[in-house]
Amino acid sequence: VAFLVALAFAVAASANLPTILYSLFWSRFTSRGALWSIYGGLITSVGLIIFSPVVSGSTSASSPSLITDAHINFAFFPLSNPGIVSIPLAFFLGWLGSVTDRAPADHARFARIQVRALTGVGAERSSRG
Repeated sequence: VAFLVALAFAVAASANLPTILYSLFWSRFTSRGALWSIYGGLITSVGLIIFSPVVSGSTSASSPSLITDAHINFAFFPLSNPGIVSIPLAFFLGWLGSVTDRAPADHARFARIQVRALTGVGAERSSRG
């Protein structure tokens, strides 16, 4: 069960972490970059999990596999957790999607959102509406 929880955290980190950090700290981050980052991290992490030893591979007690037949082995990704590859790839895809986007960045809106996210100033106005 522990390795399944670790895989769930790897998928969540691959899909969410780059988008959250970019949206908080990079004013040129766009919606296109967010979509590329989220979908790229999600697809990469799930794909690497499918082709890792966790799904198909070693059936020893120290490294369990979801497929118990020892003759079925389609694991070409050697690591059991894809986060070391999928998280940096999601960061790269978020950057690439943002710099190739032709929509202009709204720096004033980013400044307002950054102040609200980092300090909480202005958050009380949005909850009344």
